[in-house]
Amino acid sequence: MERAKIIEELIKEQGYSLRSFAQKCDIPYTSLYTILKRTGIRKTSVEVVIKICQNLGITVEELEEMATGEKLKHEPSYDDVERLIARNGKQMSKEQKLRLIQLLSEIIE
Repeated sequence: MERAKIIEELIKEQGYSLRSFAQKCDIPYTSLYTILKRTGIRKTSVEVVIKICQNLGITVEELEEMATGEKLKHEPSYDDVERLIARNGKQMSKEQKLRLIQLLSEIIE
């Protein structure tokens, strides 16, 4: 599916109009409209694409995965690990938490 179409659908799913979403992203409405209806995101600056994705709550990589249908391989970022721990930390045993700390300290060294 086209990236611009995916972005447009996500904007609608989250209850925004194009105008209100453009305001949220702090980009001109006409720019967002042009991206989604005419040029697509290929001719859009990386900064604007990142800003749009961040305001949709997705990463650029996730947008690419939605567009291609392929799972991209990437190393988890610190933010990914932090979200995982925040989501699952209460369910982890003390031993699992200690093991995770040990693994993270090995990576940092």
